[in-house]
Amino acid sequence: MTEMLGAVGQEILLENDRVRVWHISLAPGETQPLHHHGLAYVVIAVQGARNVIHTAAGERIDVAEETGSVVYREPGQTHMLTNDGDTVYIGRIVELKAGFDPA
Repeated sequence: MTEMLGAVGQEILLENDRVRVWHISLAPGETQPLHHHGLAYVVIAVQGARNVIHTAAGERIDVAEETGSVVYREPGQTHMLTNDGDTVYIGRIVELKAGFDPA
């Protein structure tokens, strides 16, 4: 991909050898730039909104993220996220780093 990719979120709230936690906040109509998820991740909607995912392949996916909802996503996705609703979206993205043994 020759395009410049943005960060997964807007601010890293926590990072250690097991996870990286991002903050994201999008006002109505605001878009998180094209970015790539190289790690598996969990999305937690702190304040939900009606969002649209635009994939790098040109697909549009409408997503209603309810406040408090939690979703797991596999790595490898490249997309933009747009707040298509009329409320502010606030989320946490928890990237799960590979290669650790919890035992």
